[in-house]
Amino acid sequence: MPILKFRVYFEEDDSVYRDIVIRHDQHFIDLHLQILKSFEFDSKHEATFYRSNDYWQRGREITLEKYEKEYQAEPLLMSETTIGSEIKMPNQKFIYVYDFNRYWPFLVELINVSKEENPKITYPSTVRTEGIAPSQYGTKSILGDRFVDVEEKYDLSAVSEGFGEEGDSDTDTGGEESEEEVPPAEEEF
Repeated sequence: MPILKFRVYFEEDDSVYRDIVIRHDQHFIDLHLQILKSFEFDSKHEATFYRSNDYWQRGREITLEKYEKEYQAEPLLMSETTIGSEIKMPNQKFIYVYDFNRYWPFLVELINVSKEENPKITYPSTVRTEGIAPSQYGTKSILGDRFVDVEEKYDLSAVSEGFGEEGDSDTDTGGEESEEEVPPAEEEF
């Protein structure tokens, strides 16, 4: 039974990707759930795949459910559509969009077809992980919760551009500095 290997890129950064293997007779719902699992997203939101071409143009839609919007053509449903039925080219591409409000786009590309299943793998499965996945609902960093403490202590979110203005009334202490406050940074250009 053919095994398909897809590389799923985070559209904003192609150095962040997951390689997922799946049987050709499994459904798009299985691929959808595996993508979410591999990027550590929950499955609470709407989602859709678009069959695509080499230029990443959106084609036929394969959706989680039929949504209240206009469709150029009736969408296919993920739970009814097998992966193999939508493979039209050797390097077939799909665009996957998760959570239409926050808009998480992923590029999905077929990179390999194998003739034999690996008995040690439960399909679908993530077989390669590269890069730190974006955080679905906020910031995620290598520092984790420790960075949040630093951010709160120094109120890093107060300056929207990342640079303060010298002499801002918010940071002006009248020449007196306490241990807790940080003096404004001098601008160097």
